[in-house]
Amino acid sequence: MKRKEFFVKNSIFHVFNRSISNYKIFSSETITQRFIEVLDYYNNIENKKKFSELNDNEYSYKNLLYHQDKAYVKFISYCIMPDHYHLLIKNNQNCLLSKYIARVENSYAKYFNLKFKRNGPLWSGRFKTVKIENNKQLLHVSRYLHLNPTTSNLVQKPENWYFSSYKDLISNKKILKGYIKEISISTSVSYKKFVENNKDYQRKLKLIKKLLLE
Repeated sequence: MKRKEFFVKNSIFHVFNRSISNYKIFSSETITQRFIEVLDYYNNIENKKKFSELNDNEYSYKNLLYHQDKAYVKFISYCIMPDHYHLLIKNNQNCLLSKYIARVENSYAKYFNLKFKRNGPLWSGRFKTVKIENNKQLLHVSRYLHLNPTTSNLVQKPENWYFSSYKDLISNKKILKGYIKEISISTSVSYKKFVENNKDYQRKLKLIKKLLLE
């Protein structure tokens, strides 16, 4: 299958990438928020200007989960870890996912290298994608993303990890009911129970490896 045919409209993907040598490229709130804002800004077909060239009044971040009219993708879930990121997204446009992710990664790499006075590649390679084939897989991947910080012992509760969509999903009732209907669990209470009743889930990662990474 040609890659152009792979990224068809309305298909859902788990997209992820890791820093080179597992370098902690998201080591502070400020620089991680920068990556999230870059994800948000470039998720608009009409935004041609570089993020680094924007004036203060040209852009205001709201929320990755709030759908934009002319977006490349729709965010279903996300989690930004110290040395990698996970995105669960729905492709809104035929064959444009690669263009969007490339703009995001290139923009952040240039920002990071300039800020920390370094040279060379930031990412370990090209971003990876796994196509979501069914509802069961979508739920497993969403839960996997949101439990990443607890599995890595960064926080005790997944909602305490700031750079994740989990807190929004369990605290804002409108998101699951109105914005993100792709997740079949439509209430915040039920979704929280689904995720947090399985905190040992990642310890059984080998059982779901094919759903997540292959």
